[in-house]
Amino acid sequence: MKKWTVFALLIVSIIFISGCKNSPQPLKKSAVDQSLPQLENIKFLTDITEVGFEWTPSLDKIVSGYNIYRLDLEKEKEKLIKIVTIKDRHSSHFVDTGLKPATQYQYRFSTFSKDKKESVKSDIINVTTSPLIESVVYIKAINNLPRRVKLIWRPHTFQRVSSYIIERKMFTSSKWERVAQVKGRLNVEYIDSGLRDNFVYRYRVKVETYDGLISKSSKIVEAATKPLPVEIQNLKATIYIPKKVVLKWDASNEKDFSYYKVYRSINPMLYYSYLAKTEDTSYEDLINANGKSYYYLVTAVDKDELESPRQRNAVAGSSLARLDSVYITSSNHNGESANITWKSKDTRAVKYNITKEYQDKKRVFTGVKGNVFNDADIIKGIKYKYNVIAIDKYGLASRKSENIIIKIPKK
Repeated sequence: MKKWTVFALLIVSIIFISGCKNSPQPLKKSAVDQSLPQLENIKFLTDITEVGFEWTPSLDKIVSGYNIYRLDLEKEKEKLIKIVTIKDRHSSHFVDTGLKPATQYQYRFSTFSKDKKESVKSDIINVTTSPLIESVVYIKAINNLPRRVKLIWRPHTFQRVSSYIIERKMFTSSKWERVAQVKGRLNVEYIDSGLRDNFVYRYRVKVETYDGLISKSSKIVEAATKPLPVEIQNLKATIYIPKKVVLKWDASNEKDFSYYKVYRSINPMLYYSYLAKTEDTSYEDLINANGKSYYYLVTAVDKDELESPRQRNAVAGSSLARLDSVYITSSNHNGESANITWKSKDTRAVKYNITKEYQDKKRVFTGVKGNVFNDADIIKGIKYKYNVIAIDKYGLASRKSENIIIKIPKK
């Protein structure tokens, strides 16, 4: 028993015969010396990709070393090949590496002399390598995370596991890709980030041992990333309020809604700059100009900072334009008063301001109703200049009309 314990340790720690292990060669007929002793008491231990052998070394001085032959039973036409020549009769161990897991092999041993004659080969030794270790027995993919999928699994029970290999493929793809390798047997979590929104991904896990062996794949799990918030509906913008645009829209129905983002552009085909953040379903864009137009978009943002798609078509809004100028239809005097009449093309006008200038003096008549103005405060022989400005209900004024001149004769 003690001897086999030492043998097992040797198998794990020793891969030797450096310079003595030749590339496998097809079996060639060689001179067989019946007097050479056969190798006896051959024992072995198997692992996943290697087999360790132990035997009782020959003490006969005629023996110079040992030949070891191997046959892969999965390759039907393959012949027995020499895999190593051990040039020291005192050797008693050999490890055959680089084998395939769960595969049947046959081995035969022989001794050889200094003149290269070979003994009768040993009986066939049937060996089957151990199967690959299984992957993790429990794995779960967590759904509905923002642009990521979280994977968790149970630690592998095999103490020689050094890491976990994470593989992923998209739902519509047949190709697996390695996305990560998690070091440490007790590390049982991986978060795959930078993924597409509202998209299904599939995952599987393999384990790797310290000696580079990779297990079978785990069961396949799948998860979908969190969808974006739904697009905001019924966005509207005003065009009738002076020096501002009021935006209104329907409330978001997202359970984890956080706030809205408002964007603005001077042209629907150009870049939209971020304008404001609000939790209300309306926003006032204060504009210090009359008749200024902009295009607007509004999005919803959830608590994970996922933002809804923007509207396909932006909404146009503008501050109220100033009134059209009035035009003078007649101007005259009767010697006692100056008389002016006008018309306005803009129906928003509710009153008018009349400006009167004469002899470096100026006077403004405000709040004039109707479209007729009679000025009885005149002096004969003086020339007067008048213009008219229309005012709407917000106090927004038009540009002044053309100036008209009325000269009052002395007589």
